[in-house]
Amino acid sequence: MAGKTVGSAIFLLVIGNAMALISDVLIKLLEPGAPIFQFAFLRCVLTLLLLLPLAKKIDRRQFFAGTGIHAIRAHVHLIGMLCMIIALANLPLATANAVFYAAPILVMLLSVVIFRERLTPLSVIAVFSGFAGIILILRPIDFTWAAFAALGSAFSLAINAVLVRKLPKQQTTVHKLVLNYLLIIPVAGALAIWDWQQGSRWTTDLVIIAAGSSLFILGYNITVLLAYRQVDANQVTSAEYTGLIWAVAIGWIWFNEVPDLWFLAGSLMIVIPLVLIGLTQRRKYPARGFNPALRSSKK
Repeated sequence: MAGKTVGSAIFLLVIGNAMALISDVLIKLLEPGAPIFQFAFLRCVLTLLLLLPLAKKIDRRQFFAGTGIHAIRAHVHLIGMLCMIIALANLPLATANAVFYAAPILVMLLSVVIFRERLTPLSVIAVFSGFAGIILILRPIDFTWAAFAALGSAFSLAINAVLVRKLPKQQTTVHKLVLNYLLIIPVAGALAIWDWQQGSRWTTDLVIIAAGSSLFILGYNITVLLAYRQVDANQVTSAEYTGLIWAVAIGWIWFNEVPDLWFLAGSLMIVIPLVLIGLTQRRKYPARGFNPALRSSKK
């Protein structure tokens, strides 16, 4: 299934978000006090190894094109990864994921600041509703460093999403991923060495969890690539929010994390306006011609 129809693209995004959730579950299984710097370094190295079979997708002649923007995105990614680990270790699975879904709202705001884009009335509603939803989920009385870490992870996702526009257009997704992780490794390695000097040591469980997390996140990236490559994003992007359903279900069944009304209300305030924006864009910009009947009529 290559995502050539809206239905298959939605299926890919549902499966991809489930794979991303499995990565989150693995991170949540890390032992308390696990060396997160070493974990981040391991995950970067293992992801690079997993990308090696796809090396043909890399333009070796212009390998370092756009290094400046790549370097910024790489280190923002590293900060976001560390924030994500802290958030998942200390917050309920569904709560952390709900805050992560604030990233599209932050993308809107950053696009206004960086690219001078104009927000539609529905986008403005989504921004205010989304932030109110985050407050409901986290509640100021429960605001901890883990909550700040979850917001930090959402900000890193948003910054990286906005900066994608600045990357060289001719680079493939594999090229961008490889360069991103290569540029992370020096700083991640230095932090891992510092972690080691503090007495933290790798364990077999740490390596296995890092390998599993790398594999499932890479799987998520591939499904997203396949889904969006041939179908317009506005047709299927709402399927991304099935990840929150997976988070609630797995958190409830596996970790006995029962969502309360505050969480449900806040999640709806974040997700519903974003889904409405997607539906509005779908009406304005119909899907590209993958309907065989339409193709026949054009011929």
